[in-house]
Amino acid sequence: MLRDVEPALLAEASRLARWRRVQPGEVVIDYDDTSDEVFLIISGTVRIAIHSASGQEVILGEAGAGEIFGEMAAIDGQSRSANVTAVHSSVLCCLPRATFLDLVLKTPSAGLLLLRLLTGRLRLLDARNVELAVLPVRHRLVAELLRLGRPREDGQLRITPPPAQHVLAARIGARREAVSRELTNLTREGLATKSRQSILLPQPDALREGLRKAMAGDAGKGKPLASDAGKGKPIAGDAGRGRPKG
Repeated sequence: MLRDVEPALLAEASRLARWRRVQPGEVVIDYDDTSDEVFLIISGTVRIAIHSASGQEVILGEAGAGEIFGEMAAIDGQSRSANVTAVHSSVLCCLPRATFLDLVLKTPSAGLLLLRLLTGRLRLLDARNVELAVLPVRHRLVAELLRLGRPREDGQLRITPPPAQHVLAARIGARREAVSRELTNLTREGLATKSRQSILLPQPDALREGLRKAMAGDAGKGKPLASDAGKGKPIAGDAGRGRPKG
């Protein structure tokens, strides 16, 4: 995002930047915090989530090296909309709000990339809201696995390391038991392979077709892909799923 920023602006930003090292489980941003820094991830991974009053976690996403978070508070001046916690040991570059805005507003290409970043997150929000409203647990899980999967040369998708079942459940607004059941069903049908190292999706096109039919309302035609467990039952705090980070 900042590759086209003028050297003088980058030098000034570097002078004002604050560097921070965080350990796994360490909180970087608290929900409703009034801070307004923007964080550039130099290394490591962080998780963006919301926690309900009852302690239920809703995971909005994760961000890794080369990504940013905290831009919403810098743009609108409001309090933080989510909690951000380190998943792995991470190095962060923290830019003051005014410094970050100066960089993107004075560099058209950086401003355009920021707009694309926010648009992408809003599209994800739209997709997850629709999935939560109309799809049963199985199809919501399939949609998330397809998003997380990375293509291999043989056309299969691989997710590594494999997310824990409670993490997948928190990402799709379901219970861990329902996710465990649907993963077992996918494995039994040859649509997923689980190991300690990864989750492999050997037939991603079949999963996409089943998901397309479910979204079109004709999932019952031919071999069904889903059970109805958890359909239309959002958990507390799910309204913010997929929103831009921070």
